[in-house]
Amino acid sequence: MPRVLLIEDDRAVREGVALALRRQGHDVAAAATGEDGMAHLTSFRPDVVVLDLMLPGMTGLDVCRGIRSVDQTLPIVMATARGDDVDIVVGLEAGADDYVVKPVQAGVLNARIRAVLRRAGGTTADGGGGLPRIDTHGDLAIDRAGLTVTVAGTPVALAPSELRLLLTLSASPGQVFSRQQLLEAVWEHSYHGDARLVDACVKRLRAKMGEPPRDPRYIQTVRGFGYRFAAK
Repeated sequence: MPRVLLIEDDRAVREGVALALRRQGHDVAAAATGEDGMAHLTSFRPDVVVLDLMLPGMTGLDVCRGIRSVDQTLPIVMATARGDDVDIVVGLEAGADDYVVKPVQAGVLNARIRAVLRRAGGTTADGGGGLPRIDTHGDLAIDRAGLTVTVAGTPVALAPSELRLLLTLSASPGQVFSRQQLLEAVWEHSYHGDARLVDACVKRLRAKMGEPPRDPRYIQTVRGFGYRFAAK
């Protein structure tokens, strides 16, 4: 039974979402504040966090950054009452793996949770191409079976969406993927408006790999279309 930590300050929303998630087969711990949510990380040990962006006191962004400072791999689904692109992108760049806009439909939230858990579980780790266990490109080494990444021998901790994005791109070096293709392959979304998920994840992934923002070595932008992995 997946353990979901729900951090939501609105009592009615918190209780309603928690009930809906339990009916979907999740073990749920609910916290009303960011501080309480952070405390639950060690006591509850969640498999995924559903995090309200607009929390009083310790904000959702603070919580997201706090989680990422201690755990790079714990899936985070951000919930926001705002449809503003800036707020969503800021949350994604802070380390969230996915997002939903409130009021949240239980079925949509459950689908997003199941999707991030599948990514965390490492499904389609070989990119579907039967690639070697360890794929080496210059200083970059991708262990597709062990689901680990190193740069110049140093381990790089990646969130589930970051790892699956790298696995997908590197499985076909030189192939250009549109944002829509990556959105469907990595996040299992079909709505084109969520392409900002791809851009935010690429930005985080490049930073963790030490890629120069203006001249990335591996994950290259193809303007007007999407991204490709350049084998070196």
